[in-house]
Amino acid sequence: MLRRIIFHIDVNSAFLSWTAVKRVQEGLPDIREVPSVVSGDPSDRRSIITAASIPAKKLGIKTAEPVSMALRKCPSLVIVRGDWEWYRRCSEGFIGICRSYSPVLQQFSIDECFLDMSFRCAGEDPVAVATRLKDEIHSRLGFTVNVGIGSNKLLAKMASDFEKPDKVHTLWLDEVPLKMWPLGVRDLLWVGKKTEERLVSSGIKTIGELAHLGMDSLTGLVGRKFAWQLHENANGRDDSPVETEVPEAKSCSAERTFPEDLSDPKDIDKALFKVACIVAHRIRKDGFRASTVSMFIKYKDFTVAQKQCRTHQPTDVTAVILGEARRMLSEVWDGATPIRQVGIGVSKLTHEKTEQMSLFEDPRMEYYREWDRRYDEQRSDASETTGTRKDANPTGPKG
Repeated sequence: MLRRIIFHIDVNSAFLSWTAVKRVQEGLPDIREVPSVVSGDPSDRRSIITAASIPAKKLGIKTAEPVSMALRKCPSLVIVRGDWEWYRRCSEGFIGICRSYSPVLQQFSIDECFLDMSFRCAGEDPVAVATRLKDEIHSRLGFTVNVGIGSNKLLAKMASDFEKPDKVHTLWLDEVPLKMWPLGVRDLLWVGKKTEERLVSSGIKTIGELAHLGMDSLTGLVGRKFAWQLHENANGRDDSPVETEVPEAKSCSAERTFPEDLSDPKDIDKALFKVACIVAHRIRKDGFRASTVSMFIKYKDFTVAQKQCRTHQPTDVTAVILGEARRMLSEVWDGATPIRQVGIGVSKLTHEKTEQMSLFEDPRMEYYREWDRRYDEQRSDASETTGTRKDANPTGPKG
């Protein structure tokens, strides 16, 4: 039987590394070797940091904190502006090299991807192949990556987050007790801040403790839907395939830019609701359901904070998409810093209509679906009447 071998390739400090490569090409000093950060507007002390060098991180400087705070930690900090067009080009080069090693590639974000290497590594040492891939990216593109190797996507992703930079790590199923279980629960993929707080407050501090927690106890803490996934993941189990993109529809997204920066949570939530309505309507119109929801916020200096999550099952329900976006917003926004733009995206689209029925499904789901039906009708009526795509705006579902 063919052994399953999955790689997860992650660019080390992507935005800072890519900025450094461009500066080196221009004959400037390598900012990776000194305390340095990337931000939207280096002249604005309120600008948010999007990436930090390893020397900067050693001084306690973190992403998403204001430049003014970082300067208090390091007055000589080097601050450079991000270049999104250059980052796109670096990402394309990185993905191109990875794809040459295996056509079964799933891009996870601008700076990371999964490769199914089961056939490619048959008869070869996976670590040797991963090392060649890592070194080729460095020699051709000028930046370093970590490569995680495992028997599934979860373990490969966890492995790539081990010691950095420029490293290859393995995390096979039989290595889980030694390498993964001692880690804190927050290190487990898909465990957010609120879930961590809930687990830690109940005495569950490590992934190993989570793996050995009874299902009844775990269900009481996080609910039945999430409990099974956490239990499986904590024990190193994940049967999700490496999904290559489907040309028909890769994703759907929408965003809303404000005339003036907003900081009132009620105004932000209202905008998030409108964007969720648009995205959900579009995928319903095209007969899709989505398995992944992402959201982002953009600040005045054009720095971006973003997050994504998987849904329990494919959905086209506005309230479900909105609920996930609201939860992620609470994890990436401090609730006070003014926001210039919000956006929601959905991906992993499928035409599959079959739903798994659950005794624990939200009892309001039928109301949500009826609300969506009426919303779609109003959109259709408005479009037929005016010839444009106006947003219908009935009272929203309280998801």
